[in-house]
Amino acid sequence: MKSFLGRVLSTIVGNIATISIFGILLFLLIIISSITAPTTSVKEGSVLELTLDEAILESDMDNEVSIFDLSTPSKFYLNNILKAIESAKTDDNIKGISLKIESFNGGLTQASDIRKALEDFKTSGKFVYAYANNSSQLSYYINSVADSVYQNPLGGTLLQGMSSEVMFYKNAGDKYGVDFQVIRYGEFKSAVEPFFRTDLSDENKIQLNSLLGDIWNNLSNDMAKSRKISPVNFQTITDSLYSYIPEVGLKHKIYDKIIHEAEYEDILFKKLNLTSKSGKTNNEILAKHTISIEKYFNTLTEDSNSDKIAILYASGEITEGDGFDGIQSKTYVKAIREIEKSKNIKALVLRVNSPGGSANASEEILFELRRLKKKMPIVVSFGDVAASGGYYIAQDSDKIFAQPNTITGSIGVFGMIPNAKELVNNIGITTDGVKTNANADQLKSVFNPLSTDAEKLMNKSVVLIYEKFVNHVARNRKMTFDQVNKIGGGRVWSGTSAKQIGLIDDFGGLNEAIKEAAKLSKIENYSTESFPKRKESIEELMEKIQGNNIDSKIREELGTDAAKIYSNLKKMNQQKGVQARLPFDIKIN
Repeated sequence: MKSFLGRVLSTIVGNIATISIFGILLFLLIIISSITAPTTSVKEGSVLELTLDEAILESDMDNEVSIFDLSTPSKFYLNNILKAIESAKTDDNIKGISLKIESFNGGLTQASDIRKALEDFKTSGKFVYAYANNSSQLSYYINSVADSVYQNPLGGTLLQGMSSEVMFYKNAGDKYGVDFQVIRYGEFKSAVEPFFRTDLSDENKIQLNSLLGDIWNNLSNDMAKSRKISPVNFQTITDSLYSYIPEVGLKHKIYDKIIHEAEYEDILFKKLNLTSKSGKTNNEILAKHTISIEKYFNTLTEDSNSDKIAILYASGEITEGDGFDGIQSKTYVKAIREIEKSKNIKALVLRVNSPGGSANASEEILFELRRLKKKMPIVVSFGDVAASGGYYIAQDSDKIFAQPNTITGSIGVFGMIPNAKELVNNIGITTDGVKTNANADQLKSVFNPLSTDAEKLMNKSVVLIYEKFVNHVARNRKMTFDQVNKIGGGRVWSGTSAKQIGLIDDFGGLNEAIKEAAKLSKIENYSTESFPKRKESIEELMEKIQGNNIDSKIREELGTDAAKIYSNLKKMNQQKGVQARLPFDIKIN
């Protein structure tokens, strides 16, 4: 009785504490949201400054809601950056752009989009200068578009080319007692290789070499062209790491001048034709004429046209469910139906940045998009990744845009049922049970090996879904089954190759896709509206707090290797059924 009363009292105290925390959080959120940002104006003779060291978000779906972070979610996205650069091109108050990009925190295609916007800005005749202390390779890719690149004497840039790394779990699975039972279709469908191999297959090496080769050629050729270096010499510079030491990089035309930041500011001061004032240093005057891209965007007037183009942001893994982590099918079905009901929305741009996931969830989303297409044009814009399920959901569209560096395709499927019986036995857990039929314990427990019947069923399911995938692509891309099958089999392609083999229509970013959607819907004046619509932060926060996170405890009990296996088992359990997913978790360095 005493123990029971103690538990009751503990529960009451816990509930009171939880309610108190919610109350405090709600109060703080109200206070934060009520703070109005000061109005910013653009002075005559100003320079627009880009640092881009924060994560480059594409929509509010990318914002994480956390009890440990009460800051206002970011509302500054990739499209805002592009719009700001475009507006600055014709703004008489903006005389040029200063790039101070050292740790670009975005993806390859985002870097390409921003670089293209800067190239377009330069056609106005205004200057673009860049200054860096220590610059990452992708940061230099953007900086290299500048008229002049200035480098700190004790910094450097590590231009070194690209590499890819894949982690394999087979040995750890053998060590801890996890048997990964795999059914796949397609010789290039290597998403499951890390679970039954210890190294890359020849097929995987072929596609990785081709993918990285295409991407690096695109990046290096852009940089070489901007810096007026021959492609051959640029590869020599990269192989020899000449850019790492400023004086050597200067000699090989990676930099235009090696100076301190204060000297760079003096150059900007003169370029803006600013004049010294009594009691003010040149640095203080320059600061008044320097505006960050975030603040500059806030000075722009939003469009308020009644005609709208919806942008459906599909970012992350595709799963079944109703939530905001990744692409959860029920959430996206609701969003598509909301778009369909709107009288003002005239077209849809589907922005995809996904390695894929659940085949069933992908089919649900595609079905809804097919119905929507009967009412309005659908244009697709691929970000860094549009593979497997990410490519699947694009198959009822009028036009597909991608960047040359977009990881595209991976037309293939697989199924994997892990058998973790030995793992749980090793930590003292055993299982036993009874069943009414021969396969009553199959395909729903990670503690049983696949029976012969279950394995045949999974094989049949994988083949049927693959054929359906190929048929979707063949219909939308106006190809035959055999033509799609030849470039399918789970193989991934760069955007460059994808255009050559007909998997995409044209190169372009989100802006190009929006303009095409406007053209197809025959509207000239329009504004954009983002989907899905997220819940209020406090509502999402309450849902998260109510969940129980046992990952840290598992890591403590099992150790790092076994915890990694547990994490993958958990992901497999969440992604039930056959998967249309990127062939492998690509880490490009």
